[in-house]
Amino acid sequence: MKKILITIGIALLALPKLTFAVCPVCTVAVGAGLGLAEWLGIDDSISGLWIGALIVSMSLWTINWLNAKSSTLRNFDSFAGEREKSNFGKIIRNILIFLAYYAIVVLPLYWKGKIGHPLNRLCGIDKLLFGIILGSVLFASAAIAHHYFFKKNGGKSYFKGQKIALPVSFLAIASIILYSTC
Repeated sequence: MKKILITIGIALLALPKLTFAVCPVCTVAVGAGLGLAEWLGIDDSISGLWIGALIVSMSLWTINWLNAKSSTLRNFDSFAGEREKSNFGKIIRNILIFLAYYAIVVLPLYWKGKIGHPLNRLCGIDKLLFGIILGSVLFASAAIAHHYFFKKNGGKSYFKGQKIALPVSFLAIASIILYSTC
């Protein structure tokens, strides 16, 4: 468990620099996928995949919202002669946002016994926790890929809905792989 938390912490250190928007439609798609998986009785690793993606999506959404608010305040503060907030402070804030969202989701699952059951393991790790980690990494990777493609194409998406299609397709492919192997 300690190794998992350290791995998540290290992965989160890279994410705060990449605070670009994740659209609400994508967040809703992730939430819908999670609800559908639970309703269909899909394996916990697949449910965890969508939970992890939803956590990353909501964290990025919150960071973007706070950045928009702070830029408005920064304009007012610079007018009033105040100094800008340091980048280090933003990095710490972003890490705390990610940690808070993970704690809000993972701790209740652990307390209720959904995480940590000895018979619910995949590759030596709890299936739900494995899915959360994998989903977090895949969703963050898809958001980074979109941002890369967007910049590479001169500030335009290669196709309509790219911002939605990349994360959902990453998660759908991983869900199919996990479904066929679990």
